[in-house]
Amino acid sequence: MDTTVDLGITGNGVVAPLGELVELRRDASQLGHPPASGARHALAGPYLSAFRGGGIEFDEVRAYQPGDDVRSIDWRVTARTGRPHSRIFREERERPIWLGIDQGREMHFGTRRAFKSVVAARAAALLAWSARDHGDRVGAIIRSTDQTYEHPTSRTESHFFAFLSTLSDASERHEGEGLESFDDTLTRLAARARSGSKIYLLSDFSNLGETGRRAIAHLASQADLTCLAIYDALEASPPPPGDYRVSNGQEVCTFSSGSKGFKKNWALEFTTRWSEMTEFCQSHRVGLIALRTDDDLIDILGPLQNDFGRSQKGRAA
Repeated sequence: MDTTVDLGITGNGVVAPLGELVELRRDASQLGHPPASGARHALAGPYLSAFRGGGIEFDEVRAYQPGDDVRSIDWRVTARTGRPHSRIFREERERPIWLGIDQGREMHFGTRRAFKSVVAARAAALLAWSARDHGDRVGAIIRSTDQTYEHPTSRTESHFFAFLSTLSDASERHEGEGLESFDDTLTRLAARARSGSKIYLLSDFSNLGETGRRAIAHLASQADLTCLAIYDALEASPPPPGDYRVSNGQEVCTFSSGSKGFKKNWALEFTTRWSEMTEFCQSHRVGLIALRTDDDLIDILGPLQNDFGRSQKGRAA
């Protein structure tokens, strides 16, 4: 007997309309947006960095050292202690935000609320709105089923809405094999993102290969990197016993889920993949958030205010 699966997806869970991505600005204010763990470049901007010098944010008073600017001498402390002391400032640095967004064929799947591709688009829009509202420059590389789109970092309104429009269009493109793998997209991002950036990668990472791992390791060595790993409930747990017809949009096949071996192998494949991803991220000090397609995005992304870029948060897969 064939079993029909209720996908629980309405039209707005299959694609991410531009209007929906624009409206997410109202929800973005609920996200924290912490400063980077340490900027590594010398542009001016709104985030405190590990660099010290003649910025506007006071850091400390210390004993005068040869080479200190005489204009930085704190005369009150010098008079009180009888020894010259300098006022030290922590410079402000800019932190560009990069989004690496996977909208490949494997992302156009979901059985709860929305496709993985739509969840990735919504999460990316929330993060982008939050960054823009904090004055950051936002850039993105979006891999779709037919091509890869690049949006350099910018603060302009026209650039930002062009990015949202591209993201929406990519969510609608379900056909095509794509010109590059997500590994290639990560390599492209590694060549674009400058040191000190904040980077979010949004994908299911189901086809992450050695090239992609090297790109992530390179990004993590010079930037504050977080992976948002998106998955569907059906990927984590097999469906109830029965015969199922499935399609990739071109071909249809039937499988049976009744045997114990089937259930064991199904679960093992998923847990193995996620364990490897967790271990890899921990070894390279990459933040990892597991995001299921029926999760509440604000609940999962809200812990950004706890500096999640250096720890693993989100639902355990």
